[in-house]
Amino acid sequence: MGATEPFRGDPGTVGVVASRPGDLLDVLNVAAVLLDAEGRIDLWSPQAETLFGYSAEEALGQYAGQLLIDKEHLDTVLALFSQVMQDGESWAGVFPIRHKDGSARLVEFRNMRLQDDQRDYWALGLATDQATLRQVERNLSLSAQLVSQSPIGLGMLDTDLRYVSVNPAEERMSGVPAAEHVGRHVHEVLPLLDSSFEDAMREVLASGVPILDQYTVGRTAADPDHDHAWSISFYRLESSNGDVLGVATSSVDVTDRHRAVEEQRRTALTLQRSLLPHPPPQRPGLDVAYRYRPAQATIEIGGDWFDVIPMNGDKTALVVGDVMGSGVTAAAAMGQLRTATRTLADLDLPPARVMHHLDHITDGLDTIATCVYAVFDPRTAQCHVSLAGHLPPALLRRDGTRELLTLPTGAPLGGCGISFESASIGFVPGDQLVLYTDGLVETRDQPIDVRLAALLQVLDDPDRSLDATCDLLLHTLRHSGEHDDVALLVARAAPGAAWAERRPKACRQ
Repeated sequence: MGATEPFRGDPGTVGVVASRPGDLLDVLNVAAVLLDAEGRIDLWSPQAETLFGYSAEEALGQYAGQLLIDKEHLDTVLALFSQVMQDGESWAGVFPIRHKDGSARLVEFRNMRLQDDQRDYWALGLATDQATLRQVERNLSLSAQLVSQSPIGLGMLDTDLRYVSVNPAEERMSGVPAAEHVGRHVHEVLPLLDSSFEDAMREVLASGVPILDQYTVGRTAADPDHDHAWSISFYRLESSNGDVLGVATSSVDVTDRHRAVEEQRRTALTLQRSLLPHPPPQRPGLDVAYRYRPAQATIEIGGDWFDVIPMNGDKTALVVGDVMGSGVTAAAAMGQLRTATRTLADLDLPPARVMHHLDHITDGLDTIATCVYAVFDPRTAQCHVSLAGHLPPALLRRDGTRELLTLPTGAPLGGCGISFESASIGFVPGDQLVLYTDGLVETRDQPIDVRLAALLQVLDDPDRSLDATCDLLLHTLRHSGEHDDVALLVARAAPGAAWAERRPKACRQ
């Protein structure tokens, strides 16, 4: 471990901090005894009374050797006393003393010569029970060895987040010598780490609640050209009386696992993106823009998808779906459902019938999915829509009015076996339809109604480009660190000769 924390007060000030019961000196119960040049006891501390059993009234003025030492050891002790008083050399060692109760105890002594202003010599003896001292030494040695040999990086910082000490493993991880840690702020030592590292320590200092296994990715002086990953825990350090001393960190290098997971993630994302249209085809009477954003706060991919499917008679199917769960399994199920949806669209079935077939297919995949399926017909200026447990599409009219479509929600795909319904809406040039997965709007701290209202609020300009609308929706509604994928599809009816300039009323099919 490193050195102790330096005093950082002003040069002209003196820092005085009272110790509390339970400190190391109390554990050791160090006794102080002052002898004159003849060996008589002149001062006797309360700890001496505890250690030797004699009160101050019983001990003061007595010859220490005769009071405390058995005859068989007295000559040896007197010779040591004479040597200390003559040479001024301190002596340390262990010898048995006689307790008042008659028992013999091994006591660790430190003896030194003192001189007063009259140039008279005195002997100061500091003593503690050897068994207690050895236990403390063993505990300290074990602690030091555990810390120094631990493969886990350990660091201790004060309440200003300046390092007090680090162990060798932490030194290797940071690439900064232990001595250069001490007294420096965490961001002076680790300037390339994200601010969340410091934020976590401040949170622990304030609350006292540990933060365990925080996944941190960054770079240190040990390898400044490559990202490394650590699993770091933070906990507050307190004295025996509850005073906050600082915060401790324990760090495990998980870089190999991080790189393996990232490689797996890249492979899965490649698989997932290969199943999405790139780019969606341009369709008669329809302009389309889309975005797909994987989750940022998880290492796994999801099962979100979208599609733009050409159909007979210049019609176009617009699809957005979300397979529950995450990982390669969800992505594979998404690919199967997308393929099935394209096949069913080629049959020119009504949206409700498509949902019926997808429900049976999803049941066979042993998963659950939500979906919105819309068929746009430029010749009739209509869009036929069906939902399977999915959030309602948003409709932005060319005059700027917007709404969430009031449609039968239906049940998610996956074996429920219930019937699905379709609805028709008028969809004339300039109108926009916004399809999305729940990752765009759902959060942990706001009701879904509030989030859907926020979605409509963003759709405030029917003349904005579709790409700009996609980007604005993502920027406004989706925050960094979200745990869900987002698939977003925005379609706008474009002018064309086949259009009937009318807006039919919504009707059920």
